[in-house]
Amino acid sequence: MLKKFLKATVFAVSLSMAGGMMIAPSLAEVVYNRGSAAEPESLDPHKTSTVYEAHVLRDMFLGLVTEDAKSEVIPGAAESWTVSDDGTVYTFKLRSGATWSDGSPVTAEDFVYAFQRLQDPKTAAEYASMLQKVKNAKEVNAGKMKPEELGVKAIDANTLEITLVAPTPYFLEVLTHQSTYPVSKAAIEKFGADWVKPGNLVSNGAYTLAEWVPNDHIKLVKNPKFYDAANVKIDVVNYIPTEDRSSAMKRYEAGELDSYDDLPTEQLTDLKAKFGDQVRVAPYLGTYYYAIKTSKAPWDNVELRNAVSMAIDRDFLAEKVWSNSMAPAYSMVPSGIEGYTTSPAAFAEESQIDREDAAKKILEKLGYGPDKPLKMEIRYNTSENHKNTAVAIQEQLKPLGIEVTLLNTDTKTHYGHLEQKGDFDVARAGWIADYNDPETFLEISRKADGHNYSDYDSPKFEELMNAATAAGGKPEERFKLLSEAEKVLIDDVGNIPLLYYNYHNIVSPKLAGFEDNVMDRHPSRFISKE
Repeated sequence: MLKKFLKATVFAVSLSMAGGMMIAPSLAEVVYNRGSAAEPESLDPHKTSTVYEAHVLRDMFLGLVTEDAKSEVIPGAAESWTVSDDGTVYTFKLRSGATWSDGSPVTAEDFVYAFQRLQDPKTAAEYASMLQKVKNAKEVNAGKMKPEELGVKAIDANTLEITLVAPTPYFLEVLTHQSTYPVSKAAIEKFGADWVKPGNLVSNGAYTLAEWVPNDHIKLVKNPKFYDAANVKIDVVNYIPTEDRSSAMKRYEAGELDSYDDLPTEQLTDLKAKFGDQVRVAPYLGTYYYAIKTSKAPWDNVELRNAVSMAIDRDFLAEKVWSNSMAPAYSMVPSGIEGYTTSPAAFAEESQIDREDAAKKILEKLGYGPDKPLKMEIRYNTSENHKNTAVAIQEQLKPLGIEVTLLNTDTKTHYGHLEQKGDFDVARAGWIADYNDPETFLEISRKADGHNYSDYDSPKFEELMNAATAAGGKPEERFKLLSEAEKVLIDDVGNIPLLYYNYHNIVSPKLAGFEDNVMDRHPSRFISKE
């Protein structure tokens, strides 16, 4: 998860500020100008929620475990770990001699502090739910227990023990998420909220923060104290936010960007013809959906929500709006998770004409039609792709007597509004898997989850999700319960799934190590450039 126009800084020659003058870097310095579709809201791992922030944080911090270029779990700050026979106790051995970028040692206590801070309700971390499987995490986050009672403890400086409430087969993948990164207690206590500013931010990953000019660039430089610094080939990574996708393509063609993490889909055919295999489009685990305010009249009527969902022609969106770079979606969980059976909407197999007829009857029954239109506002964050999607849906719903208005804001404002439980009718949202498991797509609809933008509240759904957690040691039973929970969510139209994501990257042939993967994660430490 727009138009933030960049200043006239020319990154094609990788210039940097020094003493008020623009100077060119050393000829030996390797610079990667990495285009991003949005500006990060924060660089505090506990204050972030989008993939745009995750990309930057992945370069600066190192969790207990991390991911390689193919997004497979590998050792991170911990060089090894063991799991108890019952699957509930993880013991991690940290790398001996590992340090923060300021030279101080990285210890087990740093992770204890970070995990407690994530769960502390005072932090108001949107991703506190990532550690919900840790013993007492929910109670701590709800203010019923003290952070010190969280099931995480330092056995010694290099040994960390984490106790879970139940076996969690995907727990190691959870620990690759940015919310589980360690943070420097000393820096936070010294600088407060300003600890994330250049010069204050202390990190333990492959890069450190050198500059952050909002809506212009974030400059990261190689961390010489990183344990694997000898194998990091890129010296400087400039994250350059360019929310206007068409402008980004012009900058890429001009050589100002070495890669960009989205594409204007209406240009996809031309881009493929011009750039060939530099354009990379393939499935990855994500669902593009509309949140619909289930707690607000008239959207609190499940029949009305279902009528709106049925009337949306997803095939048209996928084929015409997204140029077949996305797939029609009828469930919150995309296909591709081994062993899991999705629960699509009941009308998924019906023709679009039949769906529209059924939707029209429901609307007429509820008193809506051309003479008494149903007024609906769609909020979306700036992107040609999101705008074209909203406009198409606006046209699809018009014949049924649904009068749609559109409201566009930049990405930071858009998600800020949703996260703060602001008022809306329908809002564009997307969910990219935090880990390769169906639960990541369902947890966001739980009553207490900070990403439950729709205010969905179902005791039955909660009961099934809790049962799935309890069945953590029985994979087949767990997946069955999650599928049943998804069916409840879909039947209730807690959200309106529209499309399954493909990633849309464009990557310069000068880059090596930018490996395509289903999670669309590409740590800069594994990338090299001619």
